[in-house]
Amino acid sequence: MRNDIGTSTRRVTGAGKAFGVMLAMAGAIGVVFARTPSTQAAVARADAAQAAAAQAGTGQAVSRQAVSRQAPSGQALSGQNWPQWRGPQRDGRSTATIPAKLAATPSPVWKVTVGIGHASPVIADGRIFVFARQNEKETLYALDVASGKTIWTEGYVAPYELNSAAASHGKGPKSTPVVAGTSVCTLGISGVLSCHDTATGRVKWRKSFEKEFKHTSPEYGVAMSPIADGNLLFVHVGGQEQGALRAFDLATGAIKWSWTEDGPAYASPVVFTVANVRQLITLTQRTIVGIDVASGKTLWRLPFTTNYDQNSVTPLIYKDTIVFSGLDQETFAVRPSNQGGTWTAERVWANRAQPMYMSSPVLSGDTLYGLTHRNRGQFFAMDVRTGQTLWVSPPRQGENAAIVVAGNRVLALTDGAELIVLDAAQSTFSPVARVEVATSPTWAHPVVLGDRVLIKDEQTLALLKIG
Repeated sequence: MRNDIGTSTRRVTGAGKAFGVMLAMAGAIGVVFARTPSTQAAVARADAAQAAAAQAGTGQAVSRQAVSRQAPSGQALSGQNWPQWRGPQRDGRSTATIPAKLAATPSPVWKVTVGIGHASPVIADGRIFVFARQNEKETLYALDVASGKTIWTEGYVAPYELNSAAASHGKGPKSTPVVAGTSVCTLGISGVLSCHDTATGRVKWRKSFEKEFKHTSPEYGVAMSPIADGNLLFVHVGGQEQGALRAFDLATGAIKWSWTEDGPAYASPVVFTVANVRQLITLTQRTIVGIDVASGKTLWRLPFTTNYDQNSVTPLIYKDTIVFSGLDQETFAVRPSNQGGTWTAERVWANRAQPMYMSSPVLSGDTLYGLTHRNRGQFFAMDVRTGQTLWVSPPRQGENAAIVVAGNRVLALTDGAELIVLDAAQSTFSPVARVEVATSPTWAHPVVLGDRVLIKDEQTLALLKIG
């Protein structure tokens, strides 16, 4: 495919070609195909040949480390979907349940080298999609969840000049893909927006925005993760001081509406229905805003600024309220409402002691769990109904934590590659496990798959057995 940002490259392995054809046929006629032993053998042979040819010819095939032959059942894992940033509801809640007793040292099921970046992996229909950088190419991989084998890859040249203040975070990408139906969409660190076919990797459409905006990313690079709702894809494009929060047609990329009242931030939006009106809730460069999903009209907005315009925390929905926070700002909840056609967002509570910087909180029941950046990182629990702090951990826990909830367990993956597991029933910070899961920084969110967890570190993606 040739487009306005250069040439894209796509590679489909033997397994990907075979499965892609079967998937397309199944979708067309409503039949589910199962691989026979002979088909599996043929696919394996084709995979091996394709990998050998790719390594000999270009040196850019995915590097796979054969660390274990104990792969979990593909059927057991394929039913667990984590299709976007922070999971199905964008709130960090997993439907998986982790074992009561965890291994002191996790054992790798498989591990592959995919490239640098802190975009979180996502899972849909037995496939992992992970977005990373190989040299100057931003590349999307589709991998088999059970084996880690590559099904297809697609990439494009995306040079990026890193702001020195964010050097420790690398050249990205940081934005997590979103899977919606047969589409998987990515947003590169410099603002390149792409939509792919999930079965084959074919680029359905791709857009860049350098002709519209002076800057195509915020000062420290794109970090917001796109969100799909119905047949629309919502993305905040542009850069510092000038941008547009847009609704794109998921199938064609056509612009349905464009909101231009502020530039993009680093936070990712959520969708929330209030008074029968579906709203897109997000932090922009200097505001918090509720936007009508159907029309792009501003319903309500609140001024909200942080030092160096670093609004980064994903809003968290609790019943009819929404929780926000930011660097050196209070954590607070608002309740949007419509009175006689006028929208307002009333403050319900505020907690000045536990601000959040880059780490987004989660909920277990009526308790909010988060990481404040104060004192070199402290975990805390808060009553989400009142904002009252319930407990605070000792200091120096980490610069960032990617937090998820699985059953009655809260899992926090620090940027120092430590997975900290908490029992939500406990009234103090008393980890039931602290496990090292990588040897390089981990900013991406873990994906919990029962007794296994997906971990993306600086260069690799690994499926680890934790119980």
